[in-house]
Amino acid sequence: MKRPLILTLTVGMALLLTACGGPKQTPQTDAQTETEQETTELTLWTYPVGDWGNKSVVSNLISEFHRQYPEYHVSVEYLDYVSGDEKVAQAAADGTLPDLVFEGPERLVADWGDKGMMADLSDLWESESAGKIYEPVRDACQYRGGEYYEFPLCMTTHCMVINRDLFEKARALSYIDEENRTWTTDDFVSAVEALAAYGQKEVGIVYCAGQGGDQGTRALVTNLCEGAFADEEHTKYVFDSPENIEALQLLKDLDGISFDESALGADEITRFAKGELAMAFCWNVSVEIGQTVNNPNLDFDMFPMAFPSDDGKPTLQAGIWGFGIFDNKDEAKIKAAKDFIRFFTEEDKNYARAVLASTYWPVREMPELYANDVLMKEYSVFTQYLGDYYQVTPGWADARTAWWNMLQEIGDGADIPQTVKKFNDTANAAAQAAEGESEPNTAQASESESEANTA
Repeated sequence: MKRPLILTLTVGMALLLTACGGPKQTPQTDAQTETEQETTELTLWTYPVGDWGNKSVVSNLISEFHRQYPEYHVSVEYLDYVSGDEKVAQAAADGTLPDLVFEGPERLVADWGDKGMMADLSDLWESESAGKIYEPVRDACQYRGGEYYEFPLCMTTHCMVINRDLFEKARALSYIDEENRTWTTDDFVSAVEALAAYGQKEVGIVYCAGQGGDQGTRALVTNLCEGAFADEEHTKYVFDSPENIEALQLLKDLDGISFDESALGADEITRFAKGELAMAFCWNVSVEIGQTVNNPNLDFDMFPMAFPSDDGKPTLQAGIWGFGIFDNKDEAKIKAAKDFIRFFTEEDKNYARAVLASTYWPVREMPELYANDVLMKEYSVFTQYLGDYYQVTPGWADARTAWWNMLQEIGDGADIPQTVKKFNDTANAAAQAAEGESEPNTAQASESESEANTA
């Protein structure tokens, strides 16, 4: 008589629990289990661009991404500029390339993009935030007017610097526009002459021991007489021009300026920081930060300047860094990688955090980002002088080598027009050869590497 009662109570309790939302066990289908457990694994390889080479900083950034996209998991590997390119080349050969990579257009567009290794990111450029990106930056990320192989995150603008105290003593401050940080070629010549007359034997050096910091010497020469380094379409080198020949001749003949084939950009910076030189051509905000921290005995005002130009309107070279996606033929991973890029570039809060981690500037107008940073505000004046990003011209690695070889020969007394023609022919031969290359160029070097060599 008791059993039916117990059975009835048990069934009743079960029904009550079910009605009240109790722990009813519902069998899961295979599809439901698969959906809950499925995770898309992504790999990101990042070159050391600011704190994007810092594991703890990047881990915090990735954690935020994981919170919004729990269905994705990103693992990160940190490359350097000594072995990074070789590692990518080996991965390409082995079929083990990562999904995402963080670097600049020299690699993502001009090298790996040129070889068909990158996924097209054109759809990312249709967003409202992408429409605000500076035009020279946009152009640098696009492959010959077609596919976009990079979506940019941050940038810097390379400049030069003067010893303002020394300029003041030599009565040369009148030759610079201190508010806009500009000067004309005539003013530059007058300032060098005034410093030399004051007794400054070495006003500045054209360093050319190698490619370290060569963005400075290229910008110096091409600005002086309004010359160009490559054509606007980035298909060939056009340095062999009367304007550039005139600029090199001016530097060679100017007392106080010498060609130094024993020095790299880093050596020039060291000598300038010691007060041995009145100006340095290899400079940017990260270099000044490094010199200020590492030089507690600094006793003069480092005053950053744009390069002198004929009309006082300089065109400065940029460093640009952003994301690319290796085309591993996995559409699900490509979609996930694009979601990763959107997360860090579209919404202002996430974008600001990602840019601050780079220690550089945003690639679109965002004046509030460094509103309370005096040094960054000082250097922000140079973004308005941003020029063409010709470093995506084919054959770039060989052109860089030919550049410092050319400067060495001119320093040794070689005929300038003939030496310039030799450089241009060598660079264009490399550009033509690059069109037929099928394997990654492990010698490709970027402005990031120059900064690493000069910081």
